[in-house]
Amino acid sequence: HDVYITDWKNARDVPRDAGEFGVEDYVDYVIRFMEQIGPGGHVLAVCQPCVQALAAVAVMSEDRNPATPRSMTLMAGPVDVRESPTTVNELAQDKPLGWFERNVISTVPFRYPGAGRRVYPGFVQLTAFMSMNMERHQAQHRKLYDHLAAGEDAEARRIKDFYDEYFAVLDLTEEFYIETIDRVFQRAELATGDFSFRGRKVDPSKIRNTALLTVEGGRDDICGLGQTTAAHDLCSTLRPHLKRHHLQANVGHYGVFNGRRWENEIYPVVRNMILAME
Repeated sequence: HDVYITDWKNARDVPRDAGEFGVEDYVDYVIRFMEQIGPGGHVLAVCQPCVQALAAVAVMSEDRNPATPRSMTLMAGPVDVRESPTTVNELAQDKPLGWFERNVISTVPFRYPGAGRRVYPGFVQLTAFMSMNMERHQAQHRKLYDHLAAGEDAEARRIKDFYDEYFAVLDLTEEFYIETIDRVFQRAELATGDFSFRGRKVDPSKIRNTALLTVEGGRDDICGLGQTTAAHDLCSTLRPHLKRHHLQANVGHYGVFNGRRWENEIYPVVRNMILAME
């Protein structure tokens, strides 16, 4: 495939006069991206952007946009967080928005181009992720030391490569983070039919020709079972042959889109869905 990544700049490097970037700006971004690729494209969303990708395809489908993707793959994303709530969901539900604004939002220091911008810092995100499985991370770093001490360079490189990617987190704009907590994790707007985009209701039942594949991990402790599969109920007018769900046993959240099971067992399913819609 020709693969295009909807990459972001680190929010700390974006000047304040560039404006805000919130949940609906992301939906806009996905739509513009698909239009830039043109007709015949496919969209794959991993984790959090599943909500925006589904909303974007719904809007494009309703508008009969010629760039509407032929297939949509949603992987381990919080489409409906009311299903099998995890620790992450419970934290988002238990705390009011003001708590997040006071405790996890910081101001970008003056040494960065985005000085003065309010962000959810990457190091705070990383601390939260690490704390959820601290024993496993400690064990992996002990294994890394043992491999290095024994001269097992290939084994050590695999662990180092994993953590090079795992540690690569960005600062998020305050508005994007707070709106996500509010609209996705607290009010589940897309699942309840209350999600709006630029003043119009988003209706996934308008998706009629875009094939849907959802993927979940059997041991995912961040996005629980059923949270991504909920997209099938929302896309209620899609014919059965355009819907597929893949449950990957024995993988956690990260394993859904990274590692051997992704390469050997999940990606072939994604590839076949795309090829079927070509």
